[in-house]
Amino acid sequence: MFWKSTYNEFLKIAAKPRSYIGVGAITLIVGIILFAMKVDGHNFISFVTQPFEQSLSFEGKILNGNLIAFIILQMLIIHVPLLIALVTGDLVSGEGAMGTIRLLLTKPISRTSILFSKYLAGCAYTLIILLWLVFLALVVGKIIFGTGDLMVLNSEGLVILQEKDLAWRFLSGFSMAFLSLVMIATLSLTLSCFSENSIGPIVSTMAIIILFTIIGTLDVPVLQKIQPFLFTTHMVTWRNFFEDPLPVDKIISSAIILFVHIIGLLAIAVYKFNRKDILA
Repeated sequence: MFWKSTYNEFLKIAAKPRSYIGVGAITLIVGIILFAMKVDGHNFISFVTQPFEQSLSFEGKILNGNLIAFIILQMLIIHVPLLIALVTGDLVSGEGAMGTIRLLLTKPISRTSILFSKYLAGCAYTLIILLWLVFLALVVGKIIFGTGDLMVLNSEGLVILQEKDLAWRFLSGFSMAFLSLVMIATLSLTLSCFSENSIGPIVSTMAIIILFTIIGTLDVPVLQKIQPFLFTTHMVTWRNFFEDPLPVDKIISSAIILFVHIIGLLAIAVYKFNRKDILA
């Protein structure tokens, strides 16, 4: 019954036009980036490497599919949460807006199971969005630009990662990005349990992300104490997989904090959903 309910919830997501906004937006944006880098990518790379050219000599194909994938992920991972919230913020509140919440909660399945069915369907949608981004960035990028070593510019300088060492880094980086997006899906689902319309949870999710991001960037001593515990601080942890040496402790810490946020928000969502008044 649970898996059938999950399947039905995924079909609901697939039937909504807004579910395809994310796919369309990612396709358009990535297409524009690929076109721009194909036309004028070498000038962009020259601008980045110019400060290092006096002391370093660059050989080989710097502009390649691996670099394009890294650039695209870095640019879009902060925008994809909006596309996720656009769908997951509607999972519960949308039922209330359409008046189907009463029928849904009278099914011979527990409310907790119904909520987790919606949650798993939302996570599946999140995974599809990320996989589509991976396909466009990594697969199509390599087809257009070829392969090669990856040049990464971080706060400590320039890091060159060999091509043979990139497969597990991209896999791990995308996995951590997926965990961050699941965190967003969990947040918007939880807020959806408190609302009877879809706009509220979507706007609230983005407002929280913006607020936490601002707090995380302010160099104020009193705020620095809480910055490590904000989920937005750890949404860029995927970049750590492209550092050498690998900051294992930092990655594990970020994963634990994201998991704690997810579990806490799910607990709140279950509590609220189980006490939802279907007669109101």
